[in-house]
Amino acid sequence: MVAAAVLVTAASLLVPWLSSFWPVALSQATAHAAGVVFGPALAAVTLGIFGHKAFTKRIGRNESFNHAGNACAAAAAGACAYVWGPKVVFYLLASMAIASIISVLAIPARTIDHDLARGLHDATSDDGKTTGADHPSGLSVLLTCRPLLIFAASAIMFHFANAAMLPLVGQKLALQDKNLGTTLMSACIVTAQIVMVPMAMLVGAKADAWGRKPLFLIALLVLTVRGCLYPLSDNPYWLVGVQLLDGVGAGIYGAIFPVIVADLMRGTGRFNVAQGAIITAQGIGAALSTTLAGVVVVHAGYSAAFLTLAGVAVVGLALYFFVMPETQEREMDRQHKPASAAE
Repeated sequence: MVAAAVLVTAASLLVPWLSSFWPVALSQATAHAAGVVFGPALAAVTLGIFGHKAFTKRIGRNESFNHAGNACAAAAAGACAYVWGPKVVFYLLASMAIASIISVLAIPARTIDHDLARGLHDATSDDGKTTGADHPSGLSVLLTCRPLLIFAASAIMFHFANAAMLPLVGQKLALQDKNLGTTLMSACIVTAQIVMVPMAMLVGAKADAWGRKPLFLIALLVLTVRGCLYPLSDNPYWLVGVQLLDGVGAGIYGAIFPVIVADLMRGTGRFNVAQGAIITAQGIGAALSTTLAGVVVVHAGYSAAFLTLAGVAVVGLALYFFVMPETQEREMDRQHKPASAAE
């Protein structure tokens, strides 16, 4: 996490001094690649400190702070850019990255059980001994764990349907009024992040009681509804209002994602590898989303693009509803399950 924060800091500080396309593109690619590290690494640290029993609640809390931080960062960047110009935003981002380094270094290393952080064992017993497997499963578990493959496919569908929606909204707003469009686009981002805060808290509070499956289905359902509502009006305030639903779907997804992966990889020692695999899959879905949406907009218009993305969300919803099992293990079931497998 420290190395990733250093890369983000360096990339942010370099941008104001770069003037050609490729150096800027390379610096931003580096920053975004490094930024991907934080989510799964923080989930691993959380699991290593608190274990599976408290993991869901802590992830919900982490994601709440994450989204609140994103909203504050976006608002601060907008305010600083308005007062001092756009270059100051990169220095602001660098200062935030430095603050994240200080926060990470403040975590006492001795509090992290690194075997538990990778999902290798379940807990520490009263006599101080760990329970569960002593050695990680082979990497083949990523291909032989059927629920993990289904979840990966569902994650692809979620991001396939979701990634292009905000850019399309931004384009529609800009077509109506460039100046107002930029302001409303910023409002879309900040308000959606604010909505994500209570959604992440909801996951942390209720995922153990309700189960993981109903919450993920809600996220996919909201995404479907959102895609169907956009074509109903071109009014900019309608578009911004519908975009608030992104806070519901993405807020739930961001918090429930590491919880489901932790469920599936419990006892295998492959929690972090599985997180990386799913994030790679969702990145592919996001890339396909913007590509397909652009093609549809050119040939059939914005309404058709939104409805196409909603159709992708329906496919993901059906897949998860009919094929994906509930991943939460009840304590009684876990006690009677062999420690070695996610099968």
